[in-house]
Amino acid sequence: MLSNKRIQELELVMEFEKVEERFKEVSSWIENVGRKRLKETINLDDSLEMLLQAQKQFREFDLIASEYCRRGQEALKKMDRWEDFSSVDVHSYRIKLQTYKDQLEEFCTHLDENRHRICETVRLYEFFDKVRQDICGTEEGVKS
Repeated sequence: MLSNKRIQELELVMEFEKVEERFKEVSSWIENVGRKRLKETINLDDSLEMLLQAQKQFREFDLIASEYCRRGQEALKKMDRWEDFSSVDVHSYRIKLQTYKDQLEEFCTHLDENRHRICETVRLYEFFDKVRQDICGTEEGVKS
């Protein structure tokens, strides 16, 4: 039984090394592109027109970012079996795996939050723009 467990651990290590390339690709994109682009969406413009442009640009980025999130989650799913192993030899790989998982979860959460924030901000600006137009129209009616 001990020998079988050791063989399974070695197989997992070999599998991890294959899957780690995907992790590294996703991780590198998150660090070099994704986080920077998310930071750009922190300060949204003050006009509806500029906000709509920012939303359009974010949607294009969101498609790509969501694909990286999906790839990372698929790679993590393949490594779910690691939870069953607790040997010292596997420990360093589990730490790497947890680091990738934490990074991916944090990025995907921030992506979701920004998507929601931009959408709600656009809706709010559209509402205020409509109210402003209604007030201006009412003022014009009162002046005539």
